[in-house]
Amino acid sequence: MIALLDPRDRTAFPDPGQALREPNGLLAVGGDLSPERLIQAYRRGIFPWFSAGDPILWWSPDPRAILIPERFHGSRSLRKRLRRGDLVTTLDRDFAGVIRGCSEPRDAEGGTWLVPEMITAYRRLHELGLAHSVEVWRAGELVGGLYGVAIGRAFFGESMFSRVSDASKVALARLCEQLRDWEFGVIDCQMTTGHLLSLGAFEVPRAEFLTLLDRHGARPGYDRSWDDGTERPACAIRVAPAGGDGS
Repeated sequence: MIALLDPRDRTAFPDPGQALREPNGLLAVGGDLSPERLIQAYRRGIFPWFSAGDPILWWSPDPRAILIPERFHGSRSLRKRLRRGDLVTTLDRDFAGVIRGCSEPRDAEGGTWLVPEMITAYRRLHELGLAHSVEVWRAGELVGGLYGVAIGRAFFGESMFSRVSDASKVALARLCEQLRDWEFGVIDCQMTTGHLLSLGAFEVPRAEFLTLLDRHGARPGYDRSWDDGTERPACAIRVAPAGGDGS
């Protein structure tokens, strides 16, 4: 049974173990997208995902797709793309531009799950130093990126976009490099895709994911802007080759 959230209590969520098997992970409905509620949700491994005109839906799928920053790897074609030298990356330089790029329709029907209230909610988290972006630039133009939420030293990936080939992969490579340096323990990918599996993501049971989240989410994090004023050329990003990769 799907739980109906109390609009007056922004801290209460049902046990993720109560989520439905079909659709996988649907846990609750209602509430709001206030920073307080979103922070509590992410700490419990729960995230919002809904379409325009629908009520707010909260999810905790099982299994969960995750990526360990140290295990990110790239195909030969991605490493070649990085070496080309025409792309540079930044952190938190243009969060608004990234989330706007992620919200652009990706199909002929023009649908998007990043409805205006979601965009507003994540921009508020960004102002609090909890939501972060990676930008990919070419000749001064934003051509790709990703954004997500950091709780402690766990990162929850939300969305990515590309306007040129492999730009979102370059953004993920930069993110993983930075999170390795900061000793983040896990990146939540939420849903499994072949694209993410090819880069080193893998599935774990929900219970295992929540254990990782308890461990790494409680560690001191980086709750501030990640923009240090520098630009890192994509050709300088360190990416391990995929095992047995010949592509």
